[in-house]
Amino acid sequence: MPETYALQRITSAPEALTLKWADGRESEYASIWLRDNRASDRDAHSGQRLIDVLDVPQDPRIRAARQENGGVRIEWEGESAPTDYPLAWLAAHAAGADPRPEMRVRTWLEGSTLDARRDFAWASLPRLGADPRTRLTWLTRLVQDGLAFLEDVPAREPAIIEAMTGIGRVLETNYGLTFDVRSVPQPENLAYSDLGLGLHTDNPYREPVPGFQALHALVPSNEGGASLFADGIALAEHLRATAVEDFTVLTETAVPFLYQSRDAELYAERPLIQLSIGGRVRAVHYNNRSIAPLNLPARDARRFYAAYRRFAALLREPRFQLRTTLGAGHLVVFDNQRVLHGRTAFSSARFPRHLRGCYLSRDSVYSETALLRRTLSRDPA
Repeated sequence: MPETYALQRITSAPEALTLKWADGRESEYASIWLRDNRASDRDAHSGQRLIDVLDVPQDPRIRAARQENGGVRIEWEGESAPTDYPLAWLAAHAAGADPRPEMRVRTWLEGSTLDARRDFAWASLPRLGADPRTRLTWLTRLVQDGLAFLEDVPAREPAIIEAMTGIGRVLETNYGLTFDVRSVPQPENLAYSDLGLGLHTDNPYREPVPGFQALHALVPSNEGGASLFADGIALAEHLRATAVEDFTVLTETAVPFLYQSRDAELYAERPLIQLSIGGRVRAVHYNNRSIAPLNLPARDARRFYAAYRRFAALLREPRFQLRTTLGAGHLVVFDNQRVLHGRTAFSSARFPRHLRGCYLSRDSVYSETALLRRTLSRDPA
């Protein structure tokens, strides 16, 4: 049994079980929670629950608890069958435990000090497809850092869809399965122009917001058109640390986002900084080109715009921006609800630039990573 799962002491009362681990940590488990999570009440194949909460005794009480066979055996008052809980399971489900430590976000604030090839995951597409362990390492870095790169991706228009196999599920939008980022006359979206684009996230007007985005360089520009990236979670936490009132305003104000074109009208409301129930920064939604007029009283509007300007100023600071140039056959994947992206201006008349992009559902990327980890853990060779 791993040392991290060794116990110093087991203490039980009718309403709770308390474990003191070998490293000094203490974990308390309510009897109702333990009784509701018996392995025998789940389907052995699917793991889905076989009972409803009303099938659990209203006030289950622990009669006795002891360590046995690498776990804790609990005897219940009024019930003949005991319940066994493995120590590893109890440790993983203790209050405050990270349910997926391998997926933990790693923030990077000072983007200008980083190098895309040195500090982020890179892999060749052929190796990613042939070596599951390389793919797991790459995917893990993608979900942790929010940004990862591929090379040796053929400069063919269908290649981006082929490259997403084993990474995530491609989402179809009003743009189709893929979209082309290149200059066109009278563009319906400024992304399809020569203009530089400030840092932003894509499609905050969509329900749901695309989770990940991929961009494949088919024809890179020889002058301008550098890609810019910044960690929105790190920037939001920086704002919280330096201007907490502004941070709070941006988490509490519903911002309307609107996109209109010949064949689409998309609208959604969400805060620029979205928090989890526990108060952590969960997502950043920032696209100044798509913000519709806010419906706010004058006093609230002044507070919002002061906070909005402070956050926008952070996004313009070069020290927070990772700058890199995608070469021919390079492909970047990034978390569109975390990593802001932009580009410098270029001249398509002198040097044509053509990227092809697609969106991936957020849950599919996480699922691919978890499934691969589970599969490889069964085959450690």
